[in-house]
Amino acid sequence: MADADPIDALPGYRRRFVVTPQAGQVRADLEDDYHCMSVVVDHAGGIATAVDAVMHRAPWTTCPGAEAMLADTFTGVALADFAARGEKAQNCTHLYDLATLAAAHAGDAQPTVYDVLTSDPVDRISRAELRRDGEVIFAWTLDYFTIVAPADVAGIELTKLKPLFERLDPLGQEAAKILRWGIMVGSGRMIPLANQSDATKIPSNCFTFQPAMKIVAQRVGVIRDFSTGAASPLDGRDQRAR
Repeated sequence: MADADPIDALPGYRRRFVVTPQAGQVRADLEDDYHCMSVVVDHAGGIATAVDAVMHRAPWTTCPGAEAMLADTFTGVALADFAARGEKAQNCTHLYDLATLAAAHAGDAQPTVYDVLTSDPVDRISRAELRRDGEVIFAWTLDYFTIVAPADVAGIELTKLKPLFERLDPLGQEAAKILRWGIMVGSGRMIPLANQSDATKIPSNCFTFQPAMKIVAQRVGVIRDFSTGAASPLDGRDQRAR
């Protein structure tokens, strides 16, 4: 892999978030290789009055059941308390993160767009980039889940980002978390589908993988490779129903 190659030209994982605030409501959308979903949070006086989630594309038959769970988790909760709400493992982790991202930006004047781009590893080495509204915020080179460049963050493991968080403001921490999670989800590209299609073998870390759900969950869904350039995540977002 040549360092001079733009990451956009390399095969790999792509993930996009769009957060759109307006008076009394904020919408957050996500699409990547495996998922396409939306969360709309209605709010008044800083409290979530309604939380509606829609899964347009999901990898398991049980995933849509998480839409109601998200509403139960966050309806009536102060927007400022979303991040500390807990119960993430009982929810779809992606919907949960979308809801907390929406709450964090509910008071913004303009939409926010986050893009995660990763390259498929070559001899364990990969690249990852996080852009906010088109501006590069982080550009990392990794050896599996350990950052090896740039030098100021070299040696930090993705599961132990505290040394990085300590030098970032809240918006920077948000961006770092989005990139970390994107890298981890994107690593699934390197795992044969047959090896990630038995829910009973996956830890109980989200809605579908809870004991009562994993025994009935079946792998479904279309996997899209946006790095081919044929389409971009969230193309046609405005045409999707709430």
